[in-house]
Amino acid sequence: MTASHVDPAVRHDIVFVMDVTDGNPNGDPDAGNQPRTDDETGHGLITDVAVKRKVRDTVALLRADNSRYGIFVEAGHALNTRIAEGIDQSGARHGGKIDVEEAQQWLCDHYFDIRMFGAVLSTGKAEEGSKGRGAGQIRGPLQLTFSRSVDPITPMDHAITRVTQTKQEDIDKGERTEMGSKWTVPYGLYVGKAFYSAARGVRTGVTTEDLEVLWQAFQMMFDHDRSATRGEMKLCGLFVFSHRNALGVAPAAALTNRIQITRTDVDKPARAHTDYQLTLDNEHMPEGVTLTSVLNLWP
Repeated sequence: MTASHVDPAVRHDIVFVMDVTDGNPNGDPDAGNQPRTDDETGHGLITDVAVKRKVRDTVALLRADNSRYGIFVEAGHALNTRIAEGIDQSGARHGGKIDVEEAQQWLCDHYFDIRMFGAVLSTGKAEEGSKGRGAGQIRGPLQLTFSRSVDPITPMDHAITRVTQTKQEDIDKGERTEMGSKWTVPYGLYVGKAFYSAARGVRTGVTTEDLEVLWQAFQMMFDHDRSATRGEMKLCGLFVFSHRNALGVAPAAALTNRIQITRTDVDKPARAHTDYQLTLDNEHMPEGVTLTSVLNLWP
């Protein structure tokens, strides 16, 4: 029998909790790479794109030898080239026209991130005789929110020096060091949510193995994406509410709000996930909903 949280034929509502210590979890390039924050409340933010990038990179490691787990959005590879390859390899060109569904099916079968997250495949030049560009658009079954810190964060700007210069002429002038800066958050605990649509999963061909790989990638994504800039990051919790059918039996908010995180001592600055208490409300769970704690670091 398939475990409920890896069943692609039913709806899933997901809560994931992650933290950062002395690092920048997601810099804003429009603000000098400062940690992203809500300007009104001071809470830290991590974009959905940042999390999906880590999942993509980890899946590429987990299934490096499996052609079904290619990564479409990957550094060093042009999207238009891969779209054109999908059209050619799928045999979707018929009499000068492109069968978009055939091309999309091939791309879903060969790229995990298209199958799971969807993709815009309509970039590039329009084919001769075709009404549209590329292979259209695919709405993925798994959609992620921004992650938000439980408490406001305190971004800190640290001055750093380097023992050599960038330019030889500066060394010739007698300069010996070069100044720089580095942004960190002393500590932040972030909560994100994700939602899986079984109806869309059927269209893109998501399997039980795909969901198994997804949850494994979530748990390992920080272990294989280390960076001095990001400091120490880890996944603290991963909770999956699985419904008994594709439509679902309860609103997502009624389920995800059952997970509450509170500070144990509001007078003491938080510096670890154990400075918070996580509470799971399992009582009076709607009939047909199963909660799976894939990962829970709280005792």
